[in-house]
Amino acid sequence: MSRWQVQEAKARLSEVIEKAMHDGPQTISRHGTDRVVVISIEDYQALTARKPNFKDHLLGGPKVDDFTIEREPDFGREVSFE
Repeated sequence: MSRWQVQEAKARLSEVIEKAMHDGPQTISRHGTDRVVVISIEDYQALTARKPNFKDHLLGGPKVDDFTIEREPDFGREVSFE
């Protein structure tokens, strides 16, 4: 992944875009800290296409219609109040 300073990325935006399309994600930093990543539209669509909504995620889990737990009854322990 290539790294660009903001000033350089601004001056060479066309090159940043071309590299993102052909070479993969391009990181842009400001004041030495990574701030954004430029990716191709194909990569973006691949990332967002398989994002299920929360309802589908919950409904896609294991079925628990016949869920029973068998355990021995526990009556606790005896406590003395002396």
